[in-house]
Amino acid sequence: MTETTVGIGGAAESTDMVLNIGPQHPSTHGVLRLRLVLDGERVRSAEPVIGYMHRGAEKLFEARDYRQIVMLANRHDWLSAFSNELGVVMAVERMLGMEVPERAVWLRTLLAELNRILNHLMFLGSYPLELGGITPVFHAFREREVLQAVLEEVSGGRMHYMFNRVGGLKEDLPAGWTGRARQAIAEVRSRMDVHDRLVLGNEIFRGRTRGVGVLSRETVHAYGVSGPIARASGVDFDLRRDEPYLAYGKLADVLKVVTREEGDCLARFECLLDQTHNSLALADACLDRLAELPPGPVNQRLPKVLKAPEGATYAWTENPLGLNGYYLVSKGEKTPYRLKLRSASYNNIQALVELLPGTLVADMVAILGSLFFVVGDIDK
Repeated sequence: MTETTVGIGGAAESTDMVLNIGPQHPSTHGVLRLRLVLDGERVRSAEPVIGYMHRGAEKLFEARDYRQIVMLANRHDWLSAFSNELGVVMAVERMLGMEVPERAVWLRTLLAELNRILNHLMFLGSYPLELGGITPVFHAFREREVLQAVLEEVSGGRMHYMFNRVGGLKEDLPAGWTGRARQAIAEVRSRMDVHDRLVLGNEIFRGRTRGVGVLSRETVHAYGVSGPIARASGVDFDLRRDEPYLAYGKLADVLKVVTREEGDCLARFECLLDQTHNSLALADACLDRLAELPPGPVNQRLPKVLKAPEGATYAWTENPLGLNGYYLVSKGEKTPYRLKLRSASYNNIQALVELLPGTLVADMVAILGSLFFVVGDIDK
């Protein structure tokens, strides 16, 4: 086989064309490059090329103390900032054997679900945009702004909340915040049918996504794919139910793990949409429980210099995009000896090697966008 790398222009007949997509990502969630080998309009092989945004966060963890690493963990998936913080403080708390106040546990659960909704709304709006439909993104951003306002009020941060602390949360809620949060949730819920009707009810969208980019259950297990993408292929696994953390064990009657069997682009979008509906219900349930709790602390008093005891632990959470884990090794110092990050997007994007070969170039963006990844979560 002969290969011709082409920049502008065509290739001679009987040769394969090597086409570089990127390193500008079509949906601007970061910088990714795809190296495609094409046979006419059909993809013969695909290689995701990563590393263009690499910031060395795992090495920087080793040079920051246990309060400072929260800032680094916050940023790798900028759409899931609160959930990222949560994983790393849970790992440190586990090393310290620290019990978090009950009020902080329920508040963390509430804020994690609000962050999940914000994450999903971004993809529910941007994915149709990648397929040529501009209207849904305006609706998605309108709903995001409603929730963004209450999260910004409670934390002071718009995207990078920095609200988690080892031992709990930065501070208690502002006066009247729970009422405003409940109102925001109700407002978003009242408009979610727009995505059901405008997107899922659109025959062009269904034609571009049904039966396209089918990911098998075996491939999900082989590549460690997780989150809504895995559940869209029939893998019924969610840490919130199967290994409960925070207050999820007490929310079993509200939590619904959304799955599909088809494993195509449409199934992945449907999982994301149904999961957003369920997160709204979980957020309401957390607000109900918070209303019943007596006033109390939301954090633990910490020593001036925080040192984790010598040893190792692993803490993982069900982040909006999938499994997010931190492997923490301590030598008894105020900084981690090693902090290894297992990010959802890093594993999920590898499935493109299996998904793209045999598909048409026209379906490439539909498949790529349906993996719902953030490149900072890959280039960690």
